[in-house]
Amino acid sequence: MTTTTAHAAAAPPAPPGALALGVRRIGIELKTFFRDRNSAVWNFALPMLLMIIFGSVFGGQTLGPTGITFAQYFVAGMIASGILYTSFQNLAIAIPMERDDGTLKRIQGTPMPKVSYFIGKIGLVFVAYVAQVTLLILIGHFFYDVALPSGSQWFTFAWVSVLGLISCTLLGIAFSVVPKNAKGASAIVSPIVLVLQFTSGVFFLYANLPTWMQQFAALFPLKWLTQAMRSVFLPESAAALEVAGSFELAKCFAVLVAWTIGGLVLSLVFFRWNKRGQD
Repeated sequence: MTTTTAHAAAAPPAPPGALALGVRRIGIELKTFFRDRNSAVWNFALPMLLMIIFGSVFGGQTLGPTGITFAQYFVAGMIASGILYTSFQNLAIAIPMERDDGTLKRIQGTPMPKVSYFIGKIGLVFVAYVAQVTLLILIGHFFYDVALPSGSQWFTFAWVSVLGLISCTLLGIAFSVVPKNAKGASAIVSPIVLVLQFTSGVFFLYANLPTWMQQFAALFPLKWLTQAMRSVFLPESAAALEVAGSFELAKCFAVLVAWTIGGLVLSLVFFRWNKRGQD
């Protein structure tokens, strides 16, 4: 064996790349998430409880001549809200907690590429959404006669979910700088999510809301997520319930792409690893 060969054989293995570390980070994020049982259970239970409560109270009401019940309309909105819960709300609350307890500072001091941390967060959001949306679809299908998607509806469901998750994840990362500390994060984020739900056609028929409220909601992703999700889970006749008389899928796609780009810019500009005054 030559000297060159001996040195080559003794060389240490190359460190894992950012993607490989990110995949490992997903496992850590999932363990951390499910270790806090109260938070994990509440994240999954809240949308289902809201669906059952509103479905039981208003579910039998028929919306105009379409034959669609309010419960079916509401289920589509709650599935869209699941995107907001698992991405924006989850990250906008969890990241300030990690900033406060020093987790972000410790990660920043390790040789792990910073992008791996965000890969872990994206993986957590994706897994949580798949689990939550599966439960919501099953409840909607078996208890409220919501039809499962078919044909091209599955494709629509896929791109709406992907764009919604990416845009809301990026917005959650960007918004995580707003709470001054972990204690105030939930108090700031939860009401924002609730207001968006009330104004975006989740709890009420969107076309029946005041015009100013419709215009306000149209500025944010949730309105377009709920509208696109209704095209997936409701029959074509439900398009008559929309303000424009159609689901406007092309416009939904364009708005969600715009918010994805905007969310990326905002997260790159505003995200911080350390508490204010420690940068």
